[in-house]
Amino acid sequence: MRRTKRVVSSFRKLILENLEIRNLLAADFMPGELVIQYDPQMAPSLIAMNQSQRAEILQEIDPVGHQAANIARIRMPVGADVMAMAKEYQKLPGVLTAEPNYILKKAAVSNDTSYLNGQLWGMYSNDSPAAFGGAGTTNTFGSGAEEAWGNNYLGSSEIVVGIIDEGLDPNHVDLQQNVWVNPNEIANDGVDNDGNGRIDDVNGWDFFNNDKTIYDGGSGDTHGTHVAGTIGAVGGNGIGVAGVAWNVKMISAKFLGPTGGSITAAIQAIDYLTDLKVNRGVNIVATNNSWGGGGYSSALHAAIIRAANAGILFVAAAGNAGANNDTTANYPSNYSTLVGVSGTPAANYEAVIAVAATTSTGGLASFSNFGATQVDIGAPGNSILSTLPGNTYGVYSGTSMATPHVTGAIAAYAAAKPNASAATIREAILKSAVPTASLAGKTVTGGRLSVLDAINYVSVPTISIASASAAESVNGVAGAIEFKVTLSAPLTQQITVNYGTSNGTAAAGLDYTSTSGTLTFAPGETVKPILVDLINDNLVEPNETFFVDLSGVSSSAVALGTSRATGTIVNDDSTQISINDVAALENAGTFRFTVSLSRPSASTVTVRVATANGTARSGKSGDYNAISGTLSFAPGVVSQTVSVTVRNDTTVEPNETFFVNLSSASGATIADSQGIGTILNEDGVGGVGGPSRFLAGGSPDSLSANDWMDLLEGFGRRRGQRR
Repeated sequence: MRRTKRVVSSFRKLILENLEIRNLLAADFMPGELVIQYDPQMAPSLIAMNQSQRAEILQEIDPVGHQAANIARIRMPVGADVMAMAKEYQKLPGVLTAEPNYILKKAAVSNDTSYLNGQLWGMYSNDSPAAFGGAGTTNTFGSGAEEAWGNNYLGSSEIVVGIIDEGLDPNHVDLQQNVWVNPNEIANDGVDNDGNGRIDDVNGWDFFNNDKTIYDGGSGDTHGTHVAGTIGAVGGNGIGVAGVAWNVKMISAKFLGPTGGSITAAIQAIDYLTDLKVNRGVNIVATNNSWGGGGYSSALHAAIIRAANAGILFVAAAGNAGANNDTTANYPSNYSTLVGVSGTPAANYEAVIAVAATTSTGGLASFSNFGATQVDIGAPGNSILSTLPGNTYGVYSGTSMATPHVTGAIAAYAAAKPNASAATIREAILKSAVPTASLAGKTVTGGRLSVLDAINYVSVPTISIASASAAESVNGVAGAIEFKVTLSAPLTQQITVNYGTSNGTAAAGLDYTSTSGTLTFAPGETVKPILVDLINDNLVEPNETFFVDLSGVSSSAVALGTSRATGTIVNDDSTQISINDVAALENAGTFRFTVSLSRPSASTVTVRVATANGTARSGKSGDYNAISGTLSFAPGVVSQTVSVTVRNDTTVEPNETFFVNLSSASGATIADSQGIGTILNEDGVGGVGGPSRFLAGGSPDSLSANDWMDLLEGFGRRRGQRR
């Protein structure tokens, strides 16, 4: 590399203004090439960097003007990540910019006849700030696809979408080029070459008829063909219509026939596409689902989640009943991949995009379903011109026509940003929606699709805190709750955020230690902990909560996401309920049982109490009066008395027993569920061990030591039998 000693003071000012790498949105650049602008005084460090990275200098460009920066064109080794290397070069002192050597192209303008004559309003834009297309190709409420074309976002043959619908006409002049051809299948050889269980699935599969023919002619595959044209009709070919994505590959997963389709066929279609991606390496980014009907199906739901876990978005029509999907569910658009089902784990993102239909004047179509929580976005769906079988075209209306506009936008986005995740694509589609009055309060976004805005959308990093819980103590030592504060993406700058606790049902100083402060994320860090100490007590109480709030992010380039977390203190103190046994003379009149808590509770404890017969019987002519009811312990109370009236008779009989049973405790566990009441007979022969050992009119205090031993031994035998 040429060295120079020319140093101009005004040039040195540029060194202080180190520019960020410009993440240009064009997908095409010269393979492995970087363009570096640098201060010539810093040439030695750049040379050293080139040597360490095994980079080759292809060209040095003499700038116009003596104060301009030098420019070098560098080729990186094969396999090097160009964007990553640009970031490394950007870190060098004196490097002003480091970026891929982008390929520039002329802006694409559709010459398709229906676009030029004003019939493709769904593809038009408001022509602001720059006009696209010719006269008559302006509509504020179109999808803005023409703006994407004008910026050379035309899609890519590397991007694949599945059309779960009727079949499509693979020989249509505006579709043929973009119909997927299975690279692992030999056409019409009668062999399942790719081993997926479908023989000769060259362009997809017909699950309605269970054969390889995705197009059966006649009027049966008009809907699927129309949908395909909106997604990916070939653009710029001078005929017919243009799809949102001019370059894309479309797989037909036909499951609808003249009489509709079944849940099982729909499941097979979804799983077929999931298998192609997971096991055959087909780059499927989304499925288009312009269909609906029937009730909830856990099996279908599970199939959609399986596809989501493979990174496939599920774009679904909101329905054409003019109904509110928040109150009357519409399937499949109301499914959520955030909820697991039937043993299928939930995805870690929402894959479903539910689409409403809008009109050319910006209204919500009269037939379109809506829902502030269940329908995500609006798109053109009224009087949409697209392909029909047999090289023809026609106008259809419905949320079925709105949905493929979104699917086409996803294909265009995925082509522009091939490394984007499904979650990132969905976020861009929804977060870039253009606010639209007719959709306010009727969709999640309150807006309509804008293809170019979606591609240009830059996600703002967010900082969030997650709720957490912990036991009040661990092995008798006060516990702590650790909260995780997460930055959604690593940054090149330091970020700080303030935090502080506040009371919920838990009180600072009694249940936890109040804390506040500032977290600092160094460049590259994405997770930081906040530790809140708990205070251990012996009170039996419900689980309690407090809050940790984030505030005051140091940079406007970072937004607060989830700013409040709930800390749940799990109570590990428990109390047990037990009841004692009572033995008394028949003439005692009342037997008093004590029901006890092992420790006080901070909340009310209740337990069900009821007597049951043993050898003693309840009733009018029985030995005792039965009781039942609920016993309550107010906070702090540890004992209650249960009284049972015993009748004094003159019958000579053995000692008799009854029981007081505890059940259905709330706020405590039952340790001893049964108290034994023993009625000691005082009427002549028949007492303990034969003749009465009591003095006339005596009490339990009158028993001799031997009498008590016999009585306790009897208790032991009975308790051993019932416990």
